[in-house]
Amino acid sequence: MFEKVNPNHPDKIADRIAGAIVDLAYRDSDKARIAVEVLIGHGICHIIAETSVRIDPEDVAAIVLRIAGNLEVDYSEIPQDHHLARNQEKEIRCGDNGIFKGMPVTDEQRKLTAIARHIYDEYEYDGKYIIDKDRLIICQSNAWNEDLRNEYPTAEINPLGPWTGGTDVDSGATNRKLGSDMGDSITGGGLHGKDLSKADVSVNIYAFLKAQETGKPVQLCCAIGDTRIDGIPYTQIVDTARKYIDSLGGFEKFAEWGLIR
Repeated sequence: MFEKVNPNHPDKIADRIAGAIVDLAYRDSDKARIAVEVLIGHGICHIIAETSVRIDPEDVAAIVLRIAGNLEVDYSEIPQDHHLARNQEKEIRCGDNGIFKGMPVTDEQRKLTAIARHIYDEYEYDGKYIIDKDRLIICQSNAWNEDLRNEYPTAEINPLGPWTGGTDVDSGATNRKLGSDMGDSITGGGLHGKDLSKADVSVNIYAFLKAQETGKPVQLCCAIGDTRIDGIPYTQIVDTARKYIDSLGGFEKFAEWGLIR
């Protein structure tokens, strides 16, 4: 059983905005430390950024306009806590306590992700999809039910009827769709809106990639300030995550579909 949402689901819009702001921070400094939370809906986008680099509010407004449309932007920027900043002064060390789990992607998860991406290629609007063995549920806004039914004749299509979707219908928040992003790998840490020193980003990515490579579950934990995880330097884990993010085109692109792509 698995649920996937597409990049124009309100929660993914929030993730994408947060990711784009992290991309912006990294363009300013390769050692940027940032954590971004986004709450969006009904004409307004609230953003809080705890950051070591200054982000121009006009650049933030431009990101929101590009991703979500012409909304009122409420942007608050707070300096990173000095204790947390000192933790990273001499070397990249684990930025938080946490537990992490990497699980091999299942055939069912691959199948639904392919369906979601195929539908999104035709309908770039809010959509969510569920698969449970032979049961397929497609909730796609701004689409003709008959068109979807012709392509997926056994699926349940928009059970309550046509809908418009988007942030005028529902609010969105960062890291609220981790099940869609991570499948069976989900734990407590959020993937989006954070720099690579944060274990929620780097260790989650590392554990997920290791699980795909080995075909076996991976479970890890860390304490804030750790310099080694899974028997290797934390800097190596960060480098692995950096290469993965770069291969996708940055944090905003990562946010579109998460780890299960």
